[in-house]
Amino acid sequence: MDKLKILFISRAYPPIIGGIENQNYELGKWLGKIAEIKILANKRGKKFLPFFLPYVGIKALFIARKYDVILLGDGVLSVIGYKLKFFYKKPVICVVHGLDLTFKNFFYQKLWVGVFMKKIDKFIAVGNETVKVAKEKGVPESKIFFIPNGVDTEKNLVSGTKNDLEKIIGQSIANKKILLTSGRLTKRKGVAWFISKVMPKLDEEFLYIIAGDGPDKKNIRNAIKNANLENRAMVLGYVSDEKRNILLNNADLFLQPNIKIQGDMEGFGISVIEAGACNLPVIASNLEGLKDAIIDRQNGFLVESENTEAWTQKINELMSNDNFRQEFGAKARQYIINNFSWKIIAEKYLEEIRKVTNKNF
Repeated sequence: MDKLKILFISRAYPPIIGGIENQNYELGKWLGKIAEIKILANKRGKKFLPFFLPYVGIKALFIARKYDVILLGDGVLSVIGYKLKFFYKKPVICVVHGLDLTFKNFFYQKLWVGVFMKKIDKFIAVGNETVKVAKEKGVPESKIFFIPNGVDTEKNLVSGTKNDLEKIIGQSIANKKILLTSGRLTKRKGVAWFISKVMPKLDEEFLYIIAGDGPDKKNIRNAIKNANLENRAMVLGYVSDEKRNILLNNADLFLQPNIKIQGDMEGFGISVIEAGACNLPVIASNLEGLKDAIIDRQNGFLVESENTEAWTQKINELMSNDNFRQEFGAKARQYIINNFSWKIIAEKYLEEIRKVTNKNF
């Protein structure tokens, strides 16, 4: 039987680091195992986007006829889908992540959301909150389908030790309880809120490690200084995958204390899935796409956003029982293997992609 031929266009792709970049890379990689796929990707970041869009628009016009379907990596590329629909009857599918629907720009909302996206045949949303937003933006329910992000369940497992962790942070962790957050540091991640409101209520042995970079880093460092927590909270900035994996495999709890920010949202929350795949128990805000990534008491725990007492209580509860925490970590990993592994997610994508083609594969 012939394989489905997919032209996959991504404007956010490694080696640039980010959630969409990683998701697009893994999606292309795993779809390539079960379909014939051609990837046209921007590997130079946002600054190159004004050059990439016209380039890929022309390139796709020449080669799209060879493929059964065009898959776009996010909503920004709907302008490419709009152009291709003028020349081909090929179905165009677009992955949407959240911010590509809510981005606060008059022209973007008028043209991309109001015009270009109207031509897309099907949307695949990475979270149910994104589905909700898409409907509010006028996308018909019949044209949008939810598929969660996936994770390579073996990729982040390492044999690093506590000593390796100490080398990364530059201090001893003897008798410390290690809390970890990693990922791009934006205000919606709630790290500054957590430092200001929750850390002062936790005992002195708690050490909070923040690995990542982003626009809220300065605000987070100010929160640490204002709360006099220089000895109990640290921002590492960008860390290599190798160091991040050591952190994931040696911390005690992973935290994602997101808060509600108007005009911004968490489409899914891949970091919490990666943490769970490393046997690391996760506590996350019961908010937006995190509710799709974390199934309460299956692969993590959901806590009300900005509820200081609830966060404090849940952290203390889990840290008071080492056996339960370790057993839950193993349970969370198995749940993620069964429900979020990229092999399973890619097959779900292929099933939905097939539905918009006129061919049986």
